Amino acid sequence: MAFRERGRPSSLVAWAAALLLALGVERALALPEVQKQLRSLAEAELLICIQCPGSVQNLSEVALYCKQTPGLMLHARCCLNQKGTILGLDLQNCSLKDPGPHFPQAHTAIIIDLQVNPLKDDLAGTFRGFTQLQTLILPQDVSCPGGINAWDTVTFYTNNQTCQGQRNLCNSTGDPEMCPENGSCEPDGPGLLQCVCADGFHGYKCMRQGSFPLLMFFGILGSTTLSISILLWGTQRRKAKAS
Repeated sequence: MAFRERGRPSSLVAWAAALLLALGVERALALPEVQKQLRSLAEAELLICIQCPGSVQNLSEVALYCKQTPGLMLHARCCLNQKGTILGLDLQNCSLKDPGPHFPQAHTAIIIDLQVNPLKDDLAGTFRGFTQLQTLILPQDVSCPGGINAWDTVTFYTNNQTCQGQRNLCNSTGDPEMCPENGSCEPDGPGLLQCVCADGFHGYKCMRQGSFPLLMFFGILGSTTLSISILLWGTQRRKAKAS
C-alpha cells in the first residue's frame, strides 16, 4: 500500500513553473535542441493511442461509448474529450503480451478493450492509478485485475469477459486501522488502495507534521536551473562566435 501527500504534485509543478519564468530561462528553451525535445515530449503524450495500427472499430464498445457521449471524439485507438484526455482505449486484436510502457497514459480512461490479445494473466499492478475505469474487456483466459471482489459484475462471453463497475474497496475493508491516524484510505485502481496523508502531515506513515520544506526545495531547484541556464547561454554564445 502506497503513502501519498495530498495535493503535493500539482503545487510543486506550479511553483516550479513560476520559478522557471522568474529566472528567465527562455534563452535556454530557445535552443533548437531543447525545442526538439519539447516537441518530442508533446507527441509522446498520446503514444498509447498509436501503439497499435488502425483505428477504433466501428462496432466496438469504445466506439459506441465515444459516439453516444456528447463532446467526445475518436483519435486512432483512443476516445478523447475536448481537452485531449483519454476516456476510452481500444487495443483489441493488437497481439499484445502486455499493455506496454505507454499504458499508464490511459489512466483516465473509463472504458478499455483489450480482448483478442495473448495477454499474461496477472494484470493487477498494470492498472495502478486507473481509478476512473468502469468497463474493462479482456480475453476470456485473463482474470479481472483485483479479482472478482474488485468489480460489481464479471460477465463471461464466448470470446471475452467484461469487468464492470470498479468498486471502492476503502468502503468495504471494514478495517479502520488500515491507514495511520493522520492518513485516509483512497482507491488506487482495481483492487488497489493507498493511504493519503491529511493536510499538515507528510513523510513515512504520515508521521511528520508541518508543511513541506518549500523554501529549501525551491532554493536548490532555483540554483540548479540558473546554473544550467548560464551554461546553455554560454554554449550558445561560443557557437555564435565560432560561426
